[in-house]
Amino acid sequence: MSNNAGLNAIEIKFLRLSLGLTQAQVGELSKASEADVIAWEAGEKPVSRLAQKKLSEIDEIIEMQVLNTCDGIEELFKQEPKRRLSFVVYPTQAIYAQYNSEFLGSLPLTELYSTSAWRIKKECKLVLEVDVTLVALDVEAYKAYREKEDLKESREIRAKWAATQI
Repeated sequence: MSNNAGLNAIEIKFLRLSLGLTQAQVGELSKASEADVIAWEAGEKPVSRLAQKKLSEIDEIIEMQVLNTCDGIEELFKQEPKRRLSFVVYPTQAIYAQYNSEFLGSLPLTELYSTSAWRIKKECKLVLEVDVTLVALDVEAYKAYREKEDLKESREIRAKWAATQI
């Protein structure tokens, strides 16, 4: 595909599915209607430049997170050779916004964060031979864990809680 050519119907649908998004979510992200997205995927309308740009940027952000995270895990395992990890994912948009708001600017939907975690899981298994378990944040169980251990809320504590769930 040349730089001047936009995404075609098959490409936009594949990109949407690979990001784990619904047609309505793509519409929301690209300031278009769900009907527009359906028309793009059917080849009835050209895909908007904004949608192409936004989805491509999100895909690149996720790919960079995969590379950076896997590099960090590889470095960690040089010092501590364990082969199992757990990552917290967020079951709802409200929980994602409450507990992982630092990612909202780059990955505005919990589905995008989960896609990133899934891709990291696959890459860790293929390249590093590390098993990663995705653990949905159970807010009540997490709060009970923090209370029992007298811990404050942080990303690191969420990771420790997730490790207790596998």
